Parts: sequence; structure tokens; C-alpha cells
Amino acid sequence: MKDIEQNYARTFATAAGAMVLRHLRKMTIERVLGPDATDAQLRGLEAQRALVHQIETMIERGK
Repeated sequence: MKDIEQNYARTFATAAGAMVLRHLRKMTIERVLGPDATDAQLRGLEAQRALVHQIETMIERGK
């Protein structure tokens, strides 16, 4: 498992990788849905947030 974690760290350590990660965070973690959001929208966004969080966790483990 350590190899894949190191690959995540290497990939997102580049300038392009850091820019992509910032973009993913902006689209997911930093996104706020309004009070009229449906259950499906909330669940979908939470799944996306979980994926970005998993990527960030893999990056940290790979350092």
C-alpha cells in the first residue's frame, strides 16, 4: 500500500498536481449547497467530498 500512497504524494507534489487538488477542493469541500438542495444533491456532494478527502489522506501517508 505504501507504493500507491507515495505515488499520490509524488503526483500532487507537482505544480500541476497542486493546482488540480485546489480545484477539486473548491468544487467539493469548499462548495456549499443552499437550503433547497435535494437529498440526492447532498449525498452526491458528500461522496465527492469523501473522495477528495481520501486523496488528501493518501498524499499525507505517502510523504
